[in-house]
Amino acid sequence: MTIYRSTEDGPVPLDPASPDGAPRPKTPWRTAPFNAIRGGMIGAAEGVPGVSGGTIALVVGLYDRLIDAASDLLHAARGLVSGVARRRGAGEGLRALKSIDWPLLVPVLIGMAAVLLLTIKTVAPLLESHPVPTKALFFGMIAVSIAVPVRMMPQRFRVLDIVLLLASAAAAFFLTGLPPSELADPPLWLVFLAAAIAINALVLPGVSGSFLLLAMGLYVHVEHALDERNLAFIGVFALGAMVGLGSFVKLLQWLLHRRRQATMAVLAGLMAGSLRSLWPWQSEENALQAPSGPIVGPLLLVILGAAVVLIAMIWESKQHKKVAGQD
Repeated sequence: MTIYRSTEDGPVPLDPASPDGAPRPKTPWRTAPFNAIRGGMIGAAEGVPGVSGGTIALVVGLYDRLIDAASDLLHAARGLVSGVARRRGAGEGLRALKSIDWPLLVPVLIGMAAVLLLTIKTVAPLLESHPVPTKALFFGMIAVSIAVPVRMMPQRFRVLDIVLLLASAAAAFFLTGLPPSELADPPLWLVFLAAAIAINALVLPGVSGSFLLLAMGLYVHVEHALDERNLAFIGVFALGAMVGLGSFVKLLQWLLHRRRQATMAVLAGLMAGSLRSLWPWQSEENALQAPSGPIVGPLLLVILGAAVVLIAMIWESKQHKKVAGQD
């Protein structure tokens, strides 16, 4: 649950991780282009089955801040609805809206939406036509990314952390091994339910929302709905996504601030288990196969993918220090 402190400017969200409960700092607007690029990287990941946007959010240093911003947005929305329903006015909800880190949230969402739509049109078809090299590239990217949540652990590994990591890795391994299915004409209630489930993959590293839609037989239908501008389908899908995200993000925020060590162990396990879906050699039913054909090319792409993530991690770290120095 987000905790607020009353100020002259209205309620201000406090940082639960801060020892003195200091207000969370706002992002300066001058970083908007930088955050839009990072949002675009998250959107690109979300458009590719098997790659998690949450993983990329961790790599580029946005994960905690996006969860907090989403939680604040939900708090404001509930305040608006509650105030109108109880005839108390929308004042509390509007004040809560002002406390949201808009300089972070707006550019990230714009970059994410723009690149996500572009990815669905480009990278996703590339994955279908050239699965081995494309998966090899992403395999290297995600393999290196496992180091991110491990580095974010506040303490050294405990026995409990190892158990949680292995259990979450096994769960992700199972989920990513589900064979793809296809529905001829999915009912809108199923679209709503699928969106509510898949959207949680947006905030869970290692679990791909696109892959879950593929397993539920709705990935192609979402792509067609966007092409055909099927407003009913898109509207129900968006509503399901909002309900699903609203039901989960508060819990995740609490875990990040109050049970960070165990949560990071689980996130690292999810990322490790998700590597199954990115193994370059698989059958059409997602059964793992031994390497076949040319090996050197895919291996070089694995190394390239790992190098790209390492460069992104170094770049993000330098940008963060640069921004912090300017403040």
